Amino acid sequence: MVKRGGKISAAIISPRLSRGIFNYTIVNCADNSGVSLGKVINVFDVKTRRRRIPGAAVGDMVKISVVKGKPELVGQLMNAVVIRQRKPYRRMDGTWISFEDNAIIILTPEGDVKGTEIYGPVAKEAVERWPKIASIATIII
Repeated sequence: MVKRGGKISAAIISPRLSRGIFNYTIVNCADNSGVSLGKVINVFDVKTRRRRIPGAAVGDMVKISVVKGKPELVGQLMNAVVIRQRKPYRRMDGTWISFEDNAIIILTPEGDVKGTEIYGPVAKEAVERWPKIASIATIII
């Protein structure tokens, strides 16, 4: 509770997740879009200090270069959303969450999910930020 001008109001607390995926990180693709592995080359909407490598957390949008997948897709640049990260992060209820791998799903240029199926669990933070992921996710943790 925050007291402002004699009135008590609830403070809006936004969670700050630990960033576990940086530039040049190789990540798995967890959907059926034809991409197997991708290399993160840019993280969107991250303001950092000078010369600090920008990092991404669960739910952040990144730009990837396709490393392994269908031959016509290898080398292309695509937008993606991080759905799992290995680095532990703390939720607002006090629990700590970490996954076995770093995983992304590919987005179309319009911002829709390119694949029709997601393999493995999806973090709740990514679903809250990208509601279209929730419609095709099988497991939400």
